[in-house]
Amino acid sequence: MWRGVERRFSISAPQMTVRPHFAWYLRWGMILPFVLATIGLAWWAYDSGLEFAGFHRGETEEEISRLREQVAKLQSENVLLSDKVAKSERQIQIEQASNRETSNQLKNLSDENVHLQEDLVFFQNLTATRGKEGELGVHRLKLERDKMPGEYHLRMLLVQSGQRAKKFTGNFQLVATVRENGNVTTHVFPQEESGNAQFQLGFKYYQRIEQSIQLPPDAELENVQVRIFEQGAVEPKVRQNVSPS
Repeated sequence: MWRGVERRFSISAPQMTVRPHFAWYLRWGMILPFVLATIGLAWWAYDSGLEFAGFHRGETEEEISRLREQVAKLQSENVLLSDKVAKSERQIQIEQASNRETSNQLKNLSDENVHLQEDLVFFQNLTATRGKEGELGVHRLKLERDKMPGEYHLRMLLVQSGQRAKKFTGNFQLVATVRENGNVTTHVFPQEESGNAQFQLGFKYYQRIEQSIQLPPDAELENVQVRIFEQGAVEPKVRQNVSPS
């Protein structure tokens, strides 16, 4: 213990350094200007390097502002052009629909004109070759497949000859002969009494008939027999067969 005390307070004791004490705000007050100066110098060197490389901050900001204005202008023009394109497409669709409708009307008128010309030729020939008074005939009989599977469309012209023919009243019947699953069967139209109205006949000289029939889609139609009945009669006055064309 004594040696420790002697060593601490004798000439060989460790030296002690005395330094002045500065408050922390004084130390920061002395260091902060150098830090700010260093940051400013670094920023100036960075900006000078950009200008030396050809990059001018002011011009770049002006260019960015100009590009933003141009983008906004182009977006506005794009919206206007999109509206014009949409209006043009709608107009084109309307015109196409109108053209299709006009084409369909022209086709219908052309078909009707052909039918009228055929009727004219037919009646001219019929007038030139007069039959017996009150004789009933089936002319221009045609059977065609329709759009739907198993659907057929029949056309015919009923003519009663004679200048003083009486009005013919009655009805007609269609008997379709089909082959189903290897068996031959018949389908009679009209199938119900309620559907008999469209099969009624009433004319003096002629009557044009157009009638559709529906068969099973897998049935193979061989022919259709047209039967014309006079009112009150059990047996048909006229029978005529036709095959699908």
